[in-house]
Amino acid sequence: MKKIPVILDGDPGHDDAISYVIARANPLIDIKLLCSVNGNQTIDKTTINTLKIANLLDINCPISKGAIRPLIAPIMPAGNWHGESGLDGYDLNIGDKKLTDKPAYKMMYEVLYNSQEKVTIISTGPLTNVAILLKTYPEIKNKIKMIAIMGGGIIHGNWTPASEYNILVDPEAAKIVFDSGIKINAAVLDATEKAIIKPSDFPRIEQVNNKVSQVVLAWLKFFYKHPMEIGYEGAPIHDPLALLSITNPEILKIQKMHIDIDLDGKYTRGMFVYDRRHSSKLKPNADIVLDIDRDKFVDLLINALHYYDGRK
Repeated sequence: MKKIPVILDGDPGHDDAISYVIARANPLIDIKLLCSVNGNQTIDKTTINTLKIANLLDINCPISKGAIRPLIAPIMPAGNWHGESGLDGYDLNIGDKKLTDKPAYKMMYEVLYNSQEKVTIISTGPLTNVAILLKTYPEIKNKIKMIAIMGGGIIHGNWTPASEYNILVDPEAAKIVFDSGIKINAAVLDATEKAIIKPSDFPRIEQVNNKVSQVVLAWLKFFYKHPMEIGYEGAPIHDPLALLSITNPEILKIQKMHIDIDLDGKYTRGMFVYDRRHSSKLKPNADIVLDIDRDKFVDLLINALHYYDGRK
């Protein structure tokens, strides 16, 4: 089957990293560019983590440092979830991976401009890089097949009662993306909080027993601690659902909706204001991932980890 050219844009982050593990293992995914962005940790830390993941997974593509902060808001790192490094649990090496000398939005433009086919952007952090790309080079929109994101919530938020973290970090950027007219897939908390890896799943990961599975298990053993303290059954691995909305929609429930982003509310800044009425005059602007088959998600992760069998 024909490969899907993608740009992976994120703020690793344990769930970003596991999303990259799954993407690298999928023979249909052709990773053209890795971009870091400020989010789960400062830009320097998420950039180092991106280099380390690329080295671990042997991803051979340009790697670019992205936006150091949101468009107008202050930075808001999530060290309580992801630790001081943003990817605590296993001390990885960068190896020989190097950054390009151009920022993420310029490298995104070059990859899109030079591609013979439309490219999908998979964005699993704040949408700052993508918003800067669209505002700086509006003519490049016709080279983007879709933007698949992890962000937002329909029923509730997670960083505030109304708002999900990735969107709340930079809601101005999110509004630019959702108002762009580009096809959008959005994996929201309603589904991603069900993509839980439980401690009872750890033995299956341990049995894979290659280098990547060992690292993933170490990440999970760090990452599940805080969620379980606040009532989760394990670690919610949010970010892979953006990728799976493209590669494995059969294990997801997806519904078309119109999404607006609230920018001004005292209690609702960053909130997804959604409309899924069939009678509404608002045209849907996104395919929203609302649910997932957790058992099939775990099976998919295990199968992806086996891709790395024999690696040293």
